[in-house]
Amino acid sequence: MADVKREIERKYEAADGGLPELAGAGGVAHVLDRGVVELDAVYYDTADERLGAASLTLRRRTGGADAGWHLKFPVAPGVRDEIRAPLSDTLPEEIAALVRARVRGAELVPVVRLRSARDVRHLVGADGALLAEASVDTVDAERLNRAGGTARWTEIEVELADGADPAVLDAVEERLAEAGVRPSKAPSKVAEALRRTGGSRARPAGRAAEPVTAGDHVLAYLREQREAILARDPGVRRDLPDSVHQMRVATRRLRSAFKSFGPVLDREATAPVAAELKWLARELGAGRDQEVLAERLSDALDALPPGEVTGPVRERLASWATARHGSTRGRLLGVLDSARYLALLDSLDTLLADPPLRRKAARKPGKVLTRALHKEGDELARLVTAALDLPPGEDRDHALHQARKRAKRARYAAEAAVPALGGPARAAKKLTSLLGEHQDSVLARQTLRELAAVAHAAGESAFTYGVLHEREERAARRTERKLPGAWAKARPAFPR
Repeated sequence: MADVKREIERKYEAADGGLPELAGAGGVAHVLDRGVVELDAVYYDTADERLGAASLTLRRRTGGADAGWHLKFPVAPGVRDEIRAPLSDTLPEEIAALVRARVRGAELVPVVRLRSARDVRHLVGADGALLAEASVDTVDAERLNRAGGTARWTEIEVELADGADPAVLDAVEERLAEAGVRPSKAPSKVAEALRRTGGSRARPAGRAAEPVTAGDHVLAYLREQREAILARDPGVRRDLPDSVHQMRVATRRLRSAFKSFGPVLDREATAPVAAELKWLARELGAGRDQEVLAERLSDALDALPPGEVTGPVRERLASWATARHGSTRGRLLGVLDSARYLALLDSLDTLLADPPLRRKAARKPGKVLTRALHKEGDELARLVTAALDLPPGEDRDHALHQARKRAKRARYAAEAAVPALGGPARAAKKLTSLLGEHQDSVLARQTLRELAAVAHAAGESAFTYGVLHEREERAARRTERKLPGAWAKARPAFPR
C-alpha cells in the first residue's frame, strides 16, 4: 500500500566548507552526525516529459530508510506531497493510477539516474526532539533518455521534521545565508540534473502572450480548465477534500464556454467533447452531491435542541452517508480508469491543439464577448422571473433548479470574460450560490422523507425527520425571498 508524506524542505548550493555551525539557530540545541547514506534513484517520465511539465516527479530509489517508488506532487513552494510505495521491479498500480491522466497510453521511460552520497545531520531541540534534517549531498547524474552526458555537483538540503515548527527552516536559512550559502535555482535534483546533462526538463510555459482577440481569451480559459481537470485527477483518486467538486466545476466551465461562446468556437465541432464532459460531470456529481447533502443534514441535526432528537437518527444518517460514499467512490474510480475518460482527455487535447475557431474569433474581444454575455443574461432573467412567478411548491422548485443550471453557465461565461471586459462576476457567483442553496434544500427534504419512511418501517420515531424537513422548507422560502435582490446585483455582469 502507498503511504503519503508531506515534505517541507529547502535546497541550497553547497559552499566549499559544507554546512556551517547550525546549533543555536531557531531552537536547534544540538547537531547530531548520522553518517553517510548512499542513494541510487532512477527518474521516469514519458518521452515528451509530461510529468515534468506538470512539476511531477516519479522515481524508483534504493538505499536509505525510504527505498521504493516515490511520486511527488507540488503543494506550495518548498512543499510537496510524496506518495510512497514499496520497492518492486515494476511501477505499482497505486502509483500508476495517480499519473494515468497525464501519461495515458504513453510509456514511462527512465530519464535520469542520480547516485547521491548523503552526509546527514539531525538538528534537535533541547528536549532531544528532531526539528529538521540537514544534509550535504554529493550527486552524480547520468542522462538516460536522450543524447546527453553526466554531471556532478554538491548541494545542501534541509527538511523539516514531521510536526516541527516551520520557523526552524527560516532560522537555519538565515544562518546559511550568513555563511554565504545561497538557495538553489533548481526546484529539485532531477531538474538540476536535466539542466546539467543536456536539455532542461519540460516545464509549464511561463507567462503566456497577452490575449488580443476574442479567440485568445476563450482559448486561454479553456486551457486553464483542461489543466484543472488533470491537476485534480490525482486528488479525486486519493479522496482529498474538495477535489471532486473542483474537478466537476472545471468540466462545467468547459461545457459552459463551448455553449456561451458559440460565435468564437464552432459548436458542431465542440458538441461531441461537450457531451462527454457532461457524462464526466454527472459521474463526479453522484459522489459530490451526496457528500454535500450528508454534511448539510449532519449540521442541521447538530443544531437541534436535544429534546427534538428522538430515535437513532444520527446513527441512521451516518450509516446512509457511509454506504452511499462507498458505492459512489468505487464507481468514480472505475470511471477515472476507463478508456472513455482517457479518450475524453485525448479529444480535449486535440480540440485545443487545433481549435475550431470561427470568423469572429479573430475580432477584438469587446463586442464579441459582450454580446455573448448579453444573451446569457437575458435568458437567465427570463428563467428567474418565470420561476418566482410560480406559487411555492414542486413546480417552482423545478423551475428554480433550471434557473440554477443556466445561472452557472452564465456565471462561468462572465468569469471567462473578466480578463477582457472586467465586470462584477462575483455578484453572479452570489446568485448561483443562492440558487444552489435552494436546490440543496430540495434534495435534503427528499432525503429526509426517504429516511423517515425507513425509520417508520423499522418501528422508530420519525419525529426528528419531520422537524428537519420543516426547517428546510422555511430555509427554501427565505432563499426565494433573497433571489430578486441577488439578481439585481448580478445583472451588471451581463452588459447590454
